[in-house]
Amino acid sequence: MRVLVVHNRYSSAQPSGENRVVDEEVALLRAAGHHVDLFERRSDDIAARSLLSKATLPLLVPWNPAVRGELTKRLRAERPDVVHIHNVFPLLSPAVLAACADAGVPAVATLHNYTQVCPPGTLHRDGLPCNECVGSKTSLPAVRHGCYRDSRLATVPLAVSLSVNRRRWWSGVERFFCISAAQRDILARSGMPAERLVVKHNFVPDPEARRSGDGEHLLYLGRLAEAKGIRLLMAAWDELAAAGGVGVPLVIAGAGPLADEVTAWAAGRDDVRYVGLWDPAKCREAVARSIAVVAPSMSLETFGLVVAEAMAAGVPAVAAAHGSFVELVEDGVTGLLHRPSDSGSLASCLRRVAAEPGANREMGRAARRRYEQGFSPAVGLERLVEGYRTAIAGRSGGGESPPPTGNGSTGSRWGTRASRYGGNR
Repeated sequence: MRVLVVHNRYSSAQPSGENRVVDEEVALLRAAGHHVDLFERRSDDIAARSLLSKATLPLLVPWNPAVRGELTKRLRAERPDVVHIHNVFPLLSPAVLAACADAGVPAVATLHNYTQVCPPGTLHRDGLPCNECVGSKTSLPAVRHGCYRDSRLATVPLAVSLSVNRRRWWSGVERFFCISAAQRDILARSGMPAERLVVKHNFVPDPEARRSGDGEHLLYLGRLAEAKGIRLLMAAWDELAAAGGVGVPLVIAGAGPLADEVTAWAAGRDDVRYVGLWDPAKCREAVARSIAVVAPSMSLETFGLVVAEAMAAGVPAVAAAHGSFVELVEDGVTGLLHRPSDSGSLASCLRRVAAEPGANREMGRAARRRYEQGFSPAVGLERLVEGYRTAIAGRSGGGESPPPTGNGSTGSRWGTRASRYGGNR
């Protein structure tokens, strides 16, 4: 199969789970014998632009005609079987959909967040869940509240793009990959075409390091931001410390707007280690040495890579009982769920997961089994290719796609359909 992946890469200044998912899916497809090319823009390149170019960039967020022309030309020349769209903000824009239509190539899109119904894509504002724009024909509430970067002006291009391109997205994409059932339910209730929304969880590569003992620390690994629950975690940890602690340290790895606050809070404490940003190898090693990974997010996470990574290493998670976490973590079986935004509940779960090593080991084994059944590369590849085939069959008028073969190749019946899009060359 020939696949063109479309993605606007996030800034390298902040590690991006979405960039990682794109890179890992590309590698997975190529390893299975599929031909994958990239059509990319990089947010890092914005810094080198002229002042005039930077000033006019917001005007191109809703629609970038140059991107449409460039991508159309490439699609007509290369004739991929399918285009897989990820992030298009801020340098690509929904003009990529028009390019796919111009060239007659079916498109699928992974929805990594809630940007189809919420301009900043978080469903979170001022420390609380927010759904003011969900199901609305306009995104004026987001502008009024300055939901993107706390700026009304910065929110305007996103709100305009959402309003003017909503129908183009919904009609121009054959299949939307939702990365959790919780996300799909919210998007379907918002009015998105339910028949085009399918659940395809992110996969996680099988790590070389797995937990072999009981673990030596509790680990928070992620962005240091209010929505990720880092302040909630600090409050819960202070409650535990006041009661004598849990006997192991809390390790916090990451960066973000609350880094200075976390640094000051951790300074001089024996029970907390703030280590800043770690490279991926160091992160995997730290996960494998954890008693549990903590994911206390205040917002409705669409997936939660760190939870799946913990499962892959045979480590349970302590996570907030909302969003995708309730389908990733079975409470008391593969980890523990705490009441969202409740520091006392989080503290109780942290105490329990550290105080019962036998139960912890069993949860770790169950977490690993859950990973193998739902989030391994083999499962990820099967669901990804199945989605591509369904999208291509739908565009070619063939109805439902044939079942995938075991090695990821296509049979003769499938080859006849794919040839309409240059699949058998």
